[in-house]
Amino acid sequence: MKDLTEYIARSLVEHPDEVAVAEIRHGSRVTLELSVSKEDMGRVIGKGGRVANAIRTLLRVAAERDGSQVTLEVVEP
Repeated sequence: MKDLTEYIARSLVEHPDEVAVAEIRHGSRVTLELSVSKEDMGRVIGKGGRVANAIRTLLRVAAERDGSQVTLEVVEP
């Protein structure tokens, strides 16, 4: 999940070196904390949160195949 999130975020932003994903596990539950540069926050969140919600949907589908649950949090710099 972490690699997928990093790949998607790096593809969207102008500063891919500043993309960081932290993975926190609680049994079968995974929380991913995505942080990007301040200038790229709008690109990752999108209008009305559409891009962030699309990323969350992709992660949920991938997690379901593995039998786990995933949550994505976009952390402000």
